[in-house]
Amino acid sequence: MPELPEVETTRRSVAPYVERQKVTAVRVYDPRLRWPVPRELRRRLVGQIIDRIERRSKYLLFRTEHGTLIVHLGMAGSLRVYRDPPPRRAHDHVELEFGNGVVLRYHDPRRFGAMLWSPRSATDHPLLAKLGPEPLSPEFAAEQLLKKIRTRTVAIKLALMDSSVVVGVGNIYANEALFRAGIRPTTRANRISLPRLARLVDAVQDTLGEAIIKGGSSLRDYVDSNGEPGRFQLDYYVYGRAGEPCRICGTALRSIRLGGRATTYCRRCQR
Repeated sequence: MPELPEVETTRRSVAPYVERQKVTAVRVYDPRLRWPVPRELRRRLVGQIIDRIERRSKYLLFRTEHGTLIVHLGMAGSLRVYRDPPPRRAHDHVELEFGNGVVLRYHDPRRFGAMLWSPRSATDHPLLAKLGPEPLSPEFAAEQLLKKIRTRTVAIKLALMDSSVVVGVGNIYANEALFRAGIRPTTRANRISLPRLARLVDAVQDTLGEAIIKGGSSLRDYVDSNGEPGRFQLDYYVYGRAGEPCRICGTALRSIRLGGRATTYCRRCQR
């Protein structure tokens, strides 16, 4: 599933082609996504100029003067930019065409993504209204994190993946950040001291920042808008490496399940 680095990579690769461009056509080939593509999407978008593309958590927000197109990539979705588009493939569900000749095509084999319309800024949309702070923003700091988890007895990894605590830290990057911070993922959230939370905040920001620079992670289907895979998976410390030696101390990495998700850690480096 595309996580924050993959969504941010997509935003950065799409924006130069469509920002300040007029939408000249909208083609909905199959509206059956996680939520049906709104019937009025064509009427709402055609003739509008995309002022800018923003990211909130794992959502892409295509801002126009009269509303916002909300895009979520779901489990296996991707946006591809074409100047000379090839014939439509299976699972190419929605297509936007712009005045500069660019075609932006949404591809989603599992149809778990979304394309929705908000007539306002979208910050009060039900999908966005209750989200926590962005992990790369100043609002994500140790003191604020402590306030959110001081009464939480769940494992710190599960708290870190709770979008009301902080957005965009999915399974891959929670594993990696906790390793870098030296914190065992099973540790109760309310048992972690402020200095250790400060290390965790730094580790989350460093991990996500490095992943964005490397284009995110490509494990199955993810590619950016130019069809290029990410490279961050080449540098994982723990995710997907159960039984292999720790890159720091050599101890065999252990894997358990937390909240139904694979969780890998080093028993020596993470306490």
